[in-house]
Amino acid sequence: MRLTSITRIFNLNDSNWGRGGGSNNGGSDNNQPPRRPQPNRPSGGPPDLDELWKDFNQKLGGLFGGKKGNPPPGSGGGSSLPPRARRFGAGLIVAIVVCLWLASGFFIVQEGQVAVITQFGKYTETARPGFQWRLPYPIQAHETVNVSQLRTVEVGFRNTSRSKVLQEALMLTDDENIVDLQFVVQYRLRDENGARDYLFNSRLPDESVKQAAETAMREIVGKKTMDFVLYEGRTQVASEVVGLMQTIMDLYGTGILISNVAIQNAQPPEQVQAAFDDAVKAGQDRERQINEGQAYANDVIPRAAGAASRLVQEAEGYRQRIIEVAEGDSARFTQVLAEYRKAPQVTRDRLYLETMQTVFENTSKVFIDSKSGNNLLYLPLDKLMEQVSRDSRQVTGTSPSGAAAGTMPPTSSTTPDAARDALRSRDRLSR
Repeated sequence: MRLTSITRIFNLNDSNWGRGGGSNNGGSDNNQPPRRPQPNRPSGGPPDLDELWKDFNQKLGGLFGGKKGNPPPGSGGGSSLPPRARRFGAGLIVAIVVCLWLASGFFIVQEGQVAVITQFGKYTETARPGFQWRLPYPIQAHETVNVSQLRTVEVGFRNTSRSKVLQEALMLTDDENIVDLQFVVQYRLRDENGARDYLFNSRLPDESVKQAAETAMREIVGKKTMDFVLYEGRTQVASEVVGLMQTIMDLYGTGILISNVAIQNAQPPEQVQAAFDDAVKAGQDRERQINEGQAYANDVIPRAAGAASRLVQEAEGYRQRIIEVAEGDSARFTQVLAEYRKAPQVTRDRLYLETMQTVFENTSKVFIDSKSGNNLLYLPLDKLMEQVSRDSRQVTGTSPSGAAAGTMPPTSSTTPDAARDALRSRDRLSR
């Protein structure tokens, strides 16, 4: 019955809504008061607002147990409700409102995000990803922060390198030159209390990152030379800027973690670009010539060093050989002297024979000066020695073998004693 009444109240398709009672079949409803005559409204026309409002109040009063009847004159068409019904209706409405208010405290935190919960504007806790609940507004509120996002700040340009911001890009180096730098800073929030510090410790944290990046870059570039910044020192400059920026961010407690600094472009100002290119080419030519000279030096110096080392080693070997030969001759002379003192004549003859043997050992022709008719006498000493060998083998009973063709026949004058006498006579004539 109550459901039918509620449906009838809010059924806008009902042709009799707002016109008093009346059922769908055209009959009259005993629970509805009689309609007020409408002489001025044409049949089938829409009801006026006053009639609609009065009819709504009557049906709502009947829903909560009120009695319906003809409103007294001057009452405005309202119906009086009992206090119990009014308290019940008010409590039901309050309960519904409270449930809706408490339900507004539920919220969902996505993966990679955290929710910072505040109570009357003061930080309370940080909610992790998942289905969460807090006290509804205005007691508590929350703000979602993406802590996994890699944020980017551009310094010296916007979007493309052609859109330069010279106030940020021009920097002074240690050698009093100006460089044009465009770089990008990448950062994220810390896992521990990063979102809280990001929201409450800085009014504009992203702008703070940009200002800290520009400050750190100017400080690092101001300590380096222009060539170092433009060429071989880009990586080192970026690394030092990351460290200095992180120090600044930690000092202000922004909860920001600097990930990387990438230098997009580094060049001299456009006004001096041509002169700088000429200077760079001259420097490259100088480096090329220096490298060529160094390569030539690396080729010549080792060779000279090797030749010098070889000469030193040869001289050292010669020195050592001479010393050892001299020491050997000295030792041999000392030994011969001792023997000579024991037997002078025998030692003299032995030395003479050994010397002659040494002299004539590699000589195939011998010339002897004589006072006879022939001033020059040729003695085939090699043939004589072969004959002496042959005679010695015959005396011992061995047959000659391998005799050379055309050898001289044996004579009585080709004995060892004859050869020895001839050598002695030559020595006397030479004296």
